[in-house]
Amino acid sequence: MTTTDAERAAMRRALTLAARGPRGVNPQVGAVVLSPSGEIIAEGWHRGAGTAHAEVDALSHLTPDAARGATAVVTLEPCNHTGRTGPCSEALIAAGIARVVYAVDDPGEKSSGGATRLRAAGVDVESGELQGDARALLHDWLTVQQLGRPHVTVKWAQSLDGRAAADDGTSQWITGPVARADVHRRRSLADAIVVGTGTLLADDPALTARTPAGDLHAHQPRPVVLGSRSIPVDAAVRRHPQPLLHRPGNDLRAVMAELAELGVQRVFVEGGPTLASAFVDAGLADEVLSYVAPVLLGGRRLALGDIGVSTITEARRLTVVSVDRLGDDLLIVATPHNRGEN
Repeated sequence: MTTTDAERAAMRRALTLAARGPRGVNPQVGAVVLSPSGEIIAEGWHRGAGTAHAEVDALSHLTPDAARGATAVVTLEPCNHTGRTGPCSEALIAAGIARVVYAVDDPGEKSSGGATRLRAAGVDVESGELQGDARALLHDWLTVQQLGRPHVTVKWAQSLDGRAAADDGTSQWITGPVARADVHRRRSLADAIVVGTGTLLADDPALTARTPAGDLHAHQPRPVVLGSRSIPVDAAVRRHPQPLLHRPGNDLRAVMAELAELGVQRVFVEGGPTLASAFVDAGLADEVLSYVAPVLLGGRRLALGDIGVSTITEARRLTVVSVDRLGDDLLIVATPHNRGEN
């Protein structure tokens, strides 16, 4: 059985509801309950870890037996495990739901299986409705489920000849204001921004995401500083609106796993050549942003250092996703060659 027009419209509504929920450890999920005649009788969304899942939230607005024979339209496969809350599959069965339409399969080993459980109970189940739209909404969360860590973007600014700074160490500003505004916009889309103590001590960055006018963007990435050196008590990063996380940084995968447990889905690495090289060398760069300024600097201060390549056959091959003109500068966005999409 294919989906109806009413179910398709309900899925669009469910996606809108899902976007109201917070990004974090749990996915953003929306749910709509349709009467047997196709009218919306309840809706809900997930409001964060520990709160009712979207399906249960929607059912909570109905009187007992009001959902019997109804259809639940959900953006993600109903879960089938007990965590902080009970399994949604069982809640739907107990409510008497006759049909479930969902967009994306749950990739979790523990939480998946809801569709199988529902079918075993005699519930009609249809999957894949508006799957592309749902996957776009859940892209970063799905990446965390697939990789076991957040999606990592590594950014650097360089001269045309590949230098991150002049020979005396000065680097402000290689790129122009349009490129810098783009960096801040991308910072605002991340859940965490990562730098090393070397950059922190040299530049005292605030690590906030700001508009060209100097105002803070509505969303601010959590500042993460990696390195064994201490952070000064008067450092600008200590005035960041989000709590500071300081780790030694000798195990990048452990730090990324910790961030995933904290609900971080997207990481923006902006810590200079040493840190950028470490992430690339560790195979943790899912996306590279290279801002290229039309200047020549020469000298020793390369944008990247050692990344474990000793011969050309070991080169880290990238696929160029886009090349954009930003004022006088270029932005090249690339991803590791042959890396699969989520």
